[in-house]
Amino acid sequence: MFYRLLFAFDAIVAAGILFFFVWGLSDGSVLSFNIGLWLGILATIAGVLLGAHYLNAGGNRPLAIFLLLVLAIPGLLYALFVLLIIVANPRWN
Repeated sequence: MFYRLLFAFDAIVAAGILFFFVWGLSDGSVLSFNIGLWLGILATIAGVLLGAHYLNAGGNRPLAIFLLLVLAIPGLLYALFVLLIIVANPRWN
C-alpha cells in the first residue's frame, strides 16, 4: 500500500515537471543552452520511476520504496511550501 501511494505521488510530481517542460517548449523558455538540464532532470525522474517499478517487480520492495522517497521528499516539501504560501497569504512588498 505504501509503495503504491509513493509511486502515485511520484507520478504526480513527474507529471508536474513534464507539464512545465512542455510549457517551456511552447513559450520558448527552454532553449538550446538549458535543454541539457531539462533532459537530465526528466531522465532522472524517469529513472526513479522505472527503477522503483523494476525493483518492486523483482521482489525488492524496501529498496524500491527508498528510491521513490528520493523524489517524494522534495515533492512533498514543495507542496507544503505552496500550501503555506496559500494559507499564510504573505505580503510580498
